Amino acid sequence: MTKSAYVYILASKKRGTLYTGVTNNLERRMNEHKHHLLDGFTSKYDVTRLVWFEQGEDIAAAISLEKKIKNRNRQWKIDLIEKRNPGWLDLSAGWMDSATPPDGSAQNDGEGGPVRNDDETGMMDLL
Repeated sequence: MTKSAYVYILASKKRGTLYTGVTNNLERRMNEHKHHLLDGFTSKYDVTRLVWFEQGEDIAAAISLEKKIKNRNRQWKIDLIEKRNPGWLDLSAGWMDSATPPDGSAQNDGEGGPVRNDDETGMMDLL
Protein backbone atom coordinates (compact mmCIF):
# COMPACT_ATOMS: atom_id res chain seq x y z
CA MET A 1 0.00 0.00 0.00
CA THR A 2 1.45 3.35 -1.07
CA LYS A 3 1.11 6.29 1.27
CA SER A 4 1.26 9.83 0.03
CA ALA A 5 2.99 12.83 1.51
CA TYR A 6 2.40 16.38 0.37
CA VAL A 7 4.34 19.61 0.72
CA TYR A 8 2.17 22.62 -0.03
CA ILE A 9 2.18 26.39 -0.14
CA LEU A 10 -0.87 28.48 0.71
CA ALA A 11 -1.41 32.16 0.00
CA SER A 12 -3.89 34.72 1.27
CA LYS A 13 -4.10 36.24 -2.23
CA LYS A 14 -1.82 36.70 -5.25
CA ARG A 15 1.62 37.59 -3.86
CA GLY A 16 0.05 37.78 -0.40
CA THR A 17 0.96 36.10 2.87
CA LEU A 18 2.52 32.65 2.33
CA TYR A 19 2.44 29.49 4.43
CA THR A 20 4.35 26.25 3.77
CA GLY A 21 3.17 22.98 5.26
CA VAL A 22 3.34 19.20 5.03
CA THR A 23 0.61 16.57 5.40
CA ASN A 24 -0.27 12.99 4.57
CA ASN A 25 -3.81 13.96 3.48
CA LEU A 26 -3.98 17.16 1.46
CA GLU A 27 -7.74 17.15 0.94
CA ARG A 28 -8.40 16.85 4.69
CA ARG A 29 -5.77 19.47 5.50
CA MET A 30 -7.20 21.94 2.98
CA ASN A 31 -10.64 21.47 4.53
CA GLU A 32 -9.11 22.33 7.92
CA HIS A 33 -7.43 25.45 6.51
CA LYS A 34 -10.45 26.67 4.53
CA HIS A 35 -12.88 26.23 7.43
CA HIS A 36 -10.46 27.54 10.09
CA LEU A 37 -10.82 24.33 12.09
CA LEU A 38 -7.43 24.78 13.77
CA ASP A 39 -6.13 27.87 15.53
CA GLY A 40 -2.89 29.22 14.19
CA PHE A 41 -1.18 31.26 11.50
CA THR A 42 -3.40 30.31 8.56
CA SER A 43 -6.61 31.03 10.48
CA LYS A 44 -5.30 34.30 11.89
CA TYR A 45 -4.19 35.63 8.48
CA ASP A 46 -6.83 33.85 6.33
CA VAL A 47 -4.21 31.98 4.32
CA THR A 48 -6.41 29.42 2.55
CA ARG A 49 -5.57 29.44 -1.17
CA LEU A 50 -3.57 26.37 -2.26
CA VAL A 51 -1.15 27.77 -4.85
CA TRP A 52 1.48 25.02 -5.05
CA PHE A 53 1.95 21.44 -3.93
CA GLU A 54 4.18 18.47 -4.51
CA GLN A 55 3.19 14.85 -3.90
CA GLY A 56 5.54 12.06 -2.95
CA GLU A 57 5.46 8.72 -1.19
CA ASP A 58 7.89 9.41 1.66
CA ILE A 59 6.92 11.62 4.60
CA ALA A 60 10.58 12.06 5.58
CA ALA A 61 11.35 13.45 2.11
CA ALA A 62 8.30 15.71 2.36
CA ILE A 63 9.44 17.11 5.71
CA SER A 64 12.93 17.68 4.31
CA LEU A 65 11.50 19.51 1.29
CA GLU A 66 9.24 21.61 3.53
CA LYS A 67 12.28 22.71 5.56
CA LYS A 68 14.20 23.59 2.39
CA ILE A 69 11.32 25.70 1.12
CA LYS A 70 10.89 27.44 4.49
CA ASN A 71 14.59 28.34 4.48
CA ARG A 72 14.33 30.05 1.08
CA ASN A 73 13.51 33.73 0.71
CA ARG A 74 10.09 35.03 -0.26
CA GLN A 75 11.01 35.82 -3.89
CA TRP A 76 12.28 32.27 -4.42
CA LYS A 77 8.92 30.94 -3.16
CA ILE A 78 7.02 33.32 -5.45
CA ASP A 79 9.11 32.12 -8.40
CA LEU A 80 8.39 28.48 -7.44
CA ILE A 81 4.65 29.17 -7.36
CA GLU A 82 4.59 31.18 -10.59
CA LYS A 83 6.53 28.52 -12.49
CA ARG A 84 3.53 26.16 -12.17
CA ASN A 85 0.68 28.47 -11.26
CA PRO A 86 1.25 31.96 -12.73
CA GLY A 87 -2.33 33.01 -12.01
CA TRP A 88 -2.10 31.98 -8.35
CA LEU A 89 -5.28 29.95 -8.79
CA ASP A 90 -6.63 27.98 -5.85
CA LEU A 91 -5.62 24.46 -6.85
CA SER A 92 -8.01 22.99 -4.29
CA ALA A 93 -11.09 24.68 -5.72
CA GLY A 94 -13.86 22.11 -5.95
CA TRP A 95 -12.13 19.45 -3.83
CA MET A 96 -14.69 19.69 -1.06
CA ASP A 97 -17.36 18.79 -3.64
CA SER A 98 -15.46 15.73 -4.88
CA ALA A 99 -14.77 12.30 -3.45
CA THR A 100 -11.59 12.06 -5.53
CA PRO A 101 -8.43 12.79 -3.54
CA PRO A 102 -5.99 15.33 -5.00
CA ASP A 103 -3.27 13.85 -7.18
CA GLY A 104 -1.71 16.93 -8.72
CA SER A 105 -4.01 16.89 -11.73
CA ALA A 106 -5.42 20.25 -10.71
CA GLN A 107 -2.08 21.71 -11.69
CA ASN A 108 -2.02 22.49 -15.38
CA ASP A 109 1.03 22.60 -17.62
CA GLY A 110 -0.50 25.32 -19.81
CA GLU A 111 -1.46 22.80 -22.47
CA GLY A 112 -4.25 21.07 -20.59
CA GLY A 113 -2.08 18.36 -19.05
CA PRO A 114 -1.13 17.85 -15.43
CA VAL A 115 2.17 19.07 -14.08
CA ARG A 116 4.34 16.13 -13.08
CA ASN A 117 7.06 15.83 -10.47
CA ASP A 118 10.39 17.08 -11.76
CA ASP A 119 11.73 13.56 -11.37
CA GLU A 120 10.21 10.11 -11.27
CA THR A 121 11.30 9.34 -7.70
CA GLY A 122 8.85 11.54 -5.89
CA MET A 123 9.73 14.77 -4.17
CA MET A 124 11.44 17.25 -6.45
CA ASP A 125 15.02 18.26 -5.82
CA LEU A 126 14.82 21.98 -5.16
CA LEU A 127 18.44 22.58 -4.30
